[in-house]
Amino acid sequence: MKHRTLGTGTALLTATALSALALAPAAVAVEPTTATLSFDCGSFGSGEASLTATQDGTAATITLSTSAITSPFPLSANSVSSTLTLTKNGSGTTTFTGNANPAIPAGGAVSTGPLTGTVAAGDSLEATSLKVVVFGITATCNATSPQNPGPFVF
Repeated sequence: MKHRTLGTGTALLTATALSALALAPAAVAVEPTTATLSFDCGSFGSGEASLTATQDGTAATITLSTSAITSPFPLSANSVSSTLTLTKNGSGTTTFTGNANPAIPAGGAVSTGPLTGTVAAGDSLEATSLKVVVFGITATCNATSPQNPGPFVF
């Protein structure tokens, strides 16, 4: 029976590989990934909104669909400009913006996103207002309930 011994180079390579794995950054993920809240949009209406958040490093996106605003006429894709304002860590604010949306039929609920923003590890964000601009008409919606379940934690 022949025995093999590992050389110093092999041992060093194995130790280096194991150290790299131990030091590799953990996968980042936002929790929760979905939440709901209610908005009041003044004369444009009120209703519930559903938010879906994703994260890739410091880049994050939120997609929003709400029954608070419906379109009186068909809207083509990428024709809605939106700004979602969120409280950041309980005191400051941050915004997620974008002008991406699917085509929306007349009478359909407004969906917007992905809205993009920047986050840091540990950021806790909760939606407080939404501004939607369609054909130069601005609808401002204010949250009337907290996000459920809780804020997004990145």
